[in-house]
Amino acid sequence: MTPTQTLTDRTVIVTGASSGIGAATVDALAADGANLVLAARREGRLEEIAAEADAEHGAETLVVPTDVTDREAVDTLIEETLERFGGLDALVNNAGLGLGGDVETMTDEEFETMQSVNVDGVFYATRAALPHVRASEGHLLFVGSFAGQYPRPQNPVYAATKWWVRGFAHSVAAQVGDDDVAVTVVNPSEVRSEFGGNGEDSFEERFEEGEVSEPEEIADAIRFALTRSPSAVSELDLFRRDKFSGF
Repeated sequence: MTPTQTLTDRTVIVTGASSGIGAATVDALAADGANLVLAARREGRLEEIAAEADAEHGAETLVVPTDVTDREAVDTLIEETLERFGGLDALVNNAGLGLGGDVETMTDEEFETMQSVNVDGVFYATRAALPHVRASEGHLLFVGSFAGQYPRPQNPVYAATKWWVRGFAHSVAAQVGDDDVAVTVVNPSEVRSEFGGNGEDSFEERFEEGEVSEPEEIADAIRFALTRSPSAVSELDLFRRDKFSGF
């Protein structure tokens, strides 16, 4: 067995695939020959990204509009993946969002929405995918965050959801490692993408090119992790170089 594995003809679901890290991940994995299942709520945008992956890389793609907070929608995502490709080799749990900020002023809706996407959605997708990833001796990959490792005074609730993602991922790894299922957490700090908008400037608008990470950098880390075999990359941190100067 070689220390790396090809992604050619391996089937990968990417949630949150309509922009940012998710869209960049689709492109990176398509370039390596993977079959891509694109999941997010914006069907039109997913179709555009899938068409680009096909045109540029000849990738086999499947678009499944999915709200990860809807258990039935997640189950349908897995069913359509199996029907189209016959199996599942990897799940990239990328869908996530940040709302609100101060605990005192955060609304119930902001709290519940963030919990639903960042926690419930990750659980639903992992639960539905796990039997099939186990069968293929595949990979579960979770996009975490710097905020899931260190205090985030700007938004404690967002941070808590990402601490949950890391704790869940590592505990799942302990549960399924004997089944030859790889589990990885990738932790970015700020990434120039649509993230961070919610009524304010997005990170893409807030930061100039070169100030923080680009989606392609995170996508390349995801691609790297998915190609390790027989070892697993437990955790990868990709932080802006000055990130620790504020501590």
